[in-house]
Amino acid sequence: MLKAFFTENPRAAIAFSGGTDSAFLLSQAARYARDCTAYFVKSEFQPAFEREDAERLADELGVRLRVLERSMTEAPEVLANPADRCYLCKQRVFSAIWAAARADGYELLLDGSNLDDDPAQRPGMRALRELQVRSPLREAGLTKAEVRRLSREAGLFTWDKPSYSCLATRVPTGTTITPAMLSAIERGEGRLMELGFSGFRLRWRERGAKLEVPAAQLPLVLEKREEILDCLSPDFGEISLDLRPRENH
Repeated sequence: MLKAFFTENPRAAIAFSGGTDSAFLLSQAARYARDCTAYFVKSEFQPAFEREDAERLADELGVRLRVLERSMTEAPEVLANPADRCYLCKQRVFSAIWAAARADGYELLLDGSNLDDDPAQRPGMRALRELQVRSPLREAGLTKAEVRRLSREAGLFTWDKPSYSCLATRVPTGTTITPAMLSAIERGEGRLMELGFSGFRLRWRERGAKLEVPAAQLPLVLEKREEILDCLSPDFGEISLDLRPRENH
């Protein structure tokens, strides 16, 4: 699908999150590019399983993976959680990737944004434009559904992986983000995954947490009510359920 792109751009650095889109992009780079390296930025905003998935896929594809450790505690402007937090975070993350990629001799940095990614809803995309990061999936007109279909055909285990935005998105805008807060959210979501939930969000609230699940999993909430309380109560006081089903793409 992206053969022509990588024929014209045979050497590329790939910003790799471990998610469906960047995984498919990396698979195409591994297949068609002459030289590529994946860069994964690990901070307090990413749960451990994202790094594990990134390492697994890079190993399966035979692609070099560089993990860059960056602490968001060193970025008070990001932890303040303003309306443009995503933009500030992306600036920090992609600047770090660019520095590492240029040191490795790359002059082109790619990310996995697709055609469905709306710049109006994703302020971080402004940082990509400013830093001259290209998005081949978007340029090729590939939607999320098409990326999933092609990923499945390619045999990628990430083809049906639920979309998973960073942990900071669970905290209301204007509420200062703390490492303890992020750890509690990561633990809670990890425990909910063990109970069989997927494509959900555990939102931080002043007095506790609010759980959002897809419509099909609302009956599971009632079935697992006691288990949910047992696994979340150590970190959260009040635990509520959003009765509006969460859409997951």
